[in-house]
Amino acid sequence: MNPVWKITELRQQLAVIDGKKAPDIVLKNARYLHSMLKQWIEGNIWILGDRIVYAGDKMPPFIDGTEVVDCTGKTIVPGYIEPHVHPFQLYHPQSFADFCGQLGTTTFISDNLSFALALENKKAFSILGDLKKLPFSFYWWARFDSQTEMEQEEEIFSNTSISEWLERDDVLLGGELTGWPRLLQGDDRMLYRMQMAKSVGKKIEGHFPGASERTLARMKLLGADGDHEAMTVEEVERRILQGFAVTLRHSSIRPDLPNLLKGIIEKELPIFDHLMMTTDGSTPTFHQDGVMDKCIQVALDAGVSPIDAYQMASYNTARYYNMSNLHGFIATGRFASLNILQDEWHPVPESVLSKGVWLKRDGERVQRLSKIDYSAIPEFNLDFSLTSENFQFSMPFGIEMVNDVITKPYNSTIAKENQLSNHDECYLMLIDRKGKWHVNTMIKGFATDLQGFASSYSNTGDILLIGKNIADMEKAFEEMKAMRGGIVLVEKGEVVASLPLTIGGLLYEGNVEDLIEQEIVLKQALAERGYHLGDAIYSLLFLQSTHLPYIRITQKGIFDVMKNKLLLPAVML
Repeated sequence: MNPVWKITELRQQLAVIDGKKAPDIVLKNARYLHSMLKQWIEGNIWILGDRIVYAGDKMPPFIDGTEVVDCTGKTIVPGYIEPHVHPFQLYHPQSFADFCGQLGTTTFISDNLSFALALENKKAFSILGDLKKLPFSFYWWARFDSQTEMEQEEEIFSNTSISEWLERDDVLLGGELTGWPRLLQGDDRMLYRMQMAKSVGKKIEGHFPGASERTLARMKLLGADGDHEAMTVEEVERRILQGFAVTLRHSSIRPDLPNLLKGIIEKELPIFDHLMMTTDGSTPTFHQDGVMDKCIQVALDAGVSPIDAYQMASYNTARYYNMSNLHGFIATGRFASLNILQDEWHPVPESVLSKGVWLKRDGERVQRLSKIDYSAIPEFNLDFSLTSENFQFSMPFGIEMVNDVITKPYNSTIAKENQLSNHDECYLMLIDRKGKWHVNTMIKGFATDLQGFASSYSNTGDILLIGKNIADMEKAFEEMKAMRGGIVLVEKGEVVASLPLTIGGLLYEGNVEDLIEQEIVLKQALAERGYHLGDAIYSLLFLQSTHLPYIRITQKGIFDVMKNKLLLPAVML
């Protein structure tokens, strides 16, 4: 493990304590949260570079050139930690961090899935290195599988590739374990990967929605440490009883946090020191009113004590991941990632320091995170077109959306026509981005009046087409192709709404604030055409996700998750 600070830096930090060197910043008269004492204490915080070199009642003896900030009347808490980030939900890691930093979230523990799917490790690690240079803290997971059926699964998620991720200091966990049913069915390959993670001191994050006590006990024995899928207070208790670390979720498809906290308080469960919170990779519009600050506000509104609310978004996570020596704690030696608040009842910070850099001062942005070069991600540049022969829909069954997450097979009686009438069935196609194969079926429950829709945003980066009018579907495909990636809605031959995703066909290149505005327009257009579920972007993502029941469209074809069986193979283009 590489040291965080070099010897020369450590000597300079000591020189500040010895009065031989001035700190860069002093926050004086600070009322701040001491995470170990669980108390608000008064004192002064000395900062040199990206580190707190002292926090206590003394002022530095030498402050020539020091920026001294009087924090009288303010409250200071550690920078918030988002412990379960999917930083590829249209936004990308740097743009989402830039957005979150203004709201006090200065540390991510992030999914590596999109990097693993799009890039060889050497190129992915180069991007991680660039991200690490920003005044923000990025940590990562190491995925063990793709959570869908892929042609090159074993090549992409080989033991060698996973091991290279796990060996990194900034990778804190293995998982999340979306493929755990295979593990319980005797798949020693995944168990071996879990043991690889354990051997290098990493946590294992589960993904156990609706799991019974027996399942939780079995997964604990196999090495799972934590889980974020509790949907009721009884499920929280069940996980706590089996010794799991529990992360409470408040996301665009599972906004469960208010009810979970209400239940915990009503049952007087003394577990707040052992809980974390997450927005679980929510899509951009969910974050219009916050990120971890939003979770803290939900906790405060539910009656959680302010100290417990802030600890769930900082110290508890840092302690669980064995990094409270760096994060989640305002004390000597930690990163200078601090939020200055009006008071503890208002978690949106007035000012934000991240690794000693001011991102926000007195309510105004003063720093944007530098852009990252994502050119290593292959461009979305299609060199093929579709023909009328590709639009054949003759299968007797399709995919019915029960909700955002659950799908089931259904018998379709719709005759193949160039224009379907206004009911809740549409054509559905998954097309290889290299133009080698396609999968055609029907989808029920997605929309009632959607004519042509194309998306290069999907679980695997392949192309989804949905619609009732074949000409409009083909037009949407061509428009998406011309955009070099994105989401396009076409009606009567005209583009109604579009969202460009020019980074590999998956990610929006601009800032999150602009992305939110475009996503609102797109989602409104879908709603006007009969989309009635919670989150259309997640619907697109989950169509291929074989960690969810019951039937999915994948690179191999239509797949029955429960029977682990291919129902209809992909067809060559």
